[in-house]
Amino acid sequence: MGPPARRFGTPRALRGTARAGRLWLMSSTGIESTVLEPTEAFAALADPTRLAIVRELAHGARCVCDLREQVPVAANLLSYHLKVLRDAGLVTASRQGRWISYALDADGLAQLRLEIPEPHAADAGCCEVAAR
Repeated sequence: MGPPARRFGTPRALRGTARAGRLWLMSSTGIESTVLEPTEAFAALADPTRLAIVRELAHGARCVCDLREQVPVAANLLSYHLKVLRDAGLVTASRQGRWISYALDADGLAQLRLEIPEPHAADAGCCEVAAR
């Protein structure tokens, strides 16, 4: 299976509601659609275990058994953290027979990076006035 299909816009069931207009992710692996909120993604990365998982997935797709060797947490906790990362739009899951392979979602990470403002060069005029 390929990467999850992305659909921009609002599902019909939510048109005209307060949740309309948000980005919805559709997964080809049967994982339910999730609203991608930047605050949820940043909160997901704030946990040290989830950050370790993301760092490990930066080296390529991994199955849970490989992740358990690198991220020493109980299997049920690893599954929980992977679900949080999936729900935040940072990780994708694809089934390969009995195994589920996890990978970073390049689109989700790119969207998250866009939420971080770029620093602007300081206006030289304000510093000169303050120095006088």
